[in-house]
Amino acid sequence: MQTPEQNRSFTQLIEFEIEPHQQPALISALSVQTERLAQGFSGFLSASILASDDGRRVLNYLQWQTREAGEAAFQSFESGEQDFWQLIRAHRAKTVTFGSFQVMSSIERSHDNALHCNLVN
Repeated sequence: MQTPEQNRSFTQLIEFEIEPHQQPALISALSVQTERLAQGFSGFLSASILASDDGRRVLNYLQWQTREAGEAAFQSFESGEQDFWQLIRAHRAKTVTFGSFQVMSSIERSHDNALHCNLVN
């Protein structure tokens, strides 16, 4: 039996391609924006900002309890005090790729060092 769609968490992935000298400033700006989203919107689960070794890419990973929570937060991100498009221009992103995903399976290590797998289908 399939799990209803509303019971699946929702993940947004945003990949930025930039010049290496822009990477630290973009990471800093995304950290501030991500913290604002986490504090200001219910449904936030987790976020990570990842930097490529070559300095040319940054990946912003945001996970939400529901698609609706993630989309509401992103709409705010687009029009907030430092809107998303301004952030892209300020850090001269060459390309920005957006992806939205529903979590179908996850695995994590617990405090007692056991592995726990969650299949959501």
